[in-house]
Amino acid sequence: MAWLTRSLLVWIALFSAGLAFASLPDTHSAASLHAKYASLGERLHHNPFRRALSLDSSESPNDLKGDIYALVDYPFATVSAALNDPGGWCDVLILHVNTKQCQATAGKSRTTLTVHIGKKTPQPLEDAYPIEFSYRVAAATAKYLEIQLNAQEGPLSTRNYRIQLQAVPVRAGQTFLHLTYSYDYGMAGRLAMKTYLATIGSDKVGFTQTGKQSSGQPGYIGGMRGVVERNTMRYYLAIDAHLGALSTPPPLQLQKRLHSWFTATEQYPRQLREVERTAYFDMKRSEYLRQQTMQ
Repeated sequence: MAWLTRSLLVWIALFSAGLAFASLPDTHSAASLHAKYASLGERLHHNPFRRALSLDSSESPNDLKGDIYALVDYPFATVSAALNDPGGWCDVLILHVNTKQCQATAGKSRTTLTVHIGKKTPQPLEDAYPIEFSYRVAAATAKYLEIQLNAQEGPLSTRNYRIQLQAVPVRAGQTFLHLTYSYDYGMAGRLAMKTYLATIGSDKVGFTQTGKQSSGQPGYIGGMRGVVERNTMRYYLAIDAHLGALSTPPPLQLQKRLHSWFTATEQYPRQLREVERTAYFDMKRSEYLRQQTMQ
């Protein structure tokens, strides 16, 4: 039973990190992404997020999915150059509190990102769980970018891990992004999810409002959709922090990314607060140094 207990704990860390990205429909064209931008209209600008953003989630008996559509104040050329880069994705992923390391490796036939997931506190790398993502540039033109990360298998019967980023230029100096996370799971994964929700995830909520509590405060969705929504937001904020640091001198970019990501997550303490600022900065500086040393 020890192996099962350890596997469940590893999965809880992995699951709470949001690295679950499952089967996606056929690639949307630049035209359909522009149409989505037009259809969102006021929703991008009048929402509880205090930024131009729309968040959705869905759940079925065997998979979960989260989507963010966002308008960012960076030219498309800047966004494309920054995110059409495996190393840049490692700089994004390491910002998440559960990511212990990300290493990009370019081979003859494919590029991979090995992502180690672990606790929200400092941890030896050998105690974290490695997942190998295949990095693929599905499209990279002057008017459309699509990046896909795929992992065939994960722990405890999870499979089809994927992340997809799409981007198109819209107004002058602005870019419209679509970020999707999803994953498939079997019986063991379902058991691990129930364990997570019954223990350390029992008081966690997402962003979708479900009405009002008796106190008059908003009620938010919980359960698995809450998990997906929290981590969709965490990774979007990491992308935004990465883009925002590009104009900073290279020696100061890590500090800028860490500050921007943590400050942004603190805008949503009910959903995203996990550790104190000093603890986060100290842990991430150490993990980033380890990541750079190994690369």
